[in-house]
Amino acid sequence: MEKFIFGLAVGMAGGALLVANNCKLLNLVKKNQEDLMQKAENYIDEKLQALESKDSQTES
Repeated sequence: MEKFIFGLAVGMAGGALLVANNCKLLNLVKKNQEDLMQKAENYIDEKLQALESKDSQTES
């Protein structure tokens, strides 16, 4: 019975560590994804501004 309780406790601790690591990894992936999307949006905005300024110079 003592071995079963010890095994159960070790299993619960190991499971908690796996879940904690997965949560950290998931948060890291989400953060990196948000950073990448922000960089992509900034790049697109810069390209659109460049096209608009090019068009306005052509019209003048």
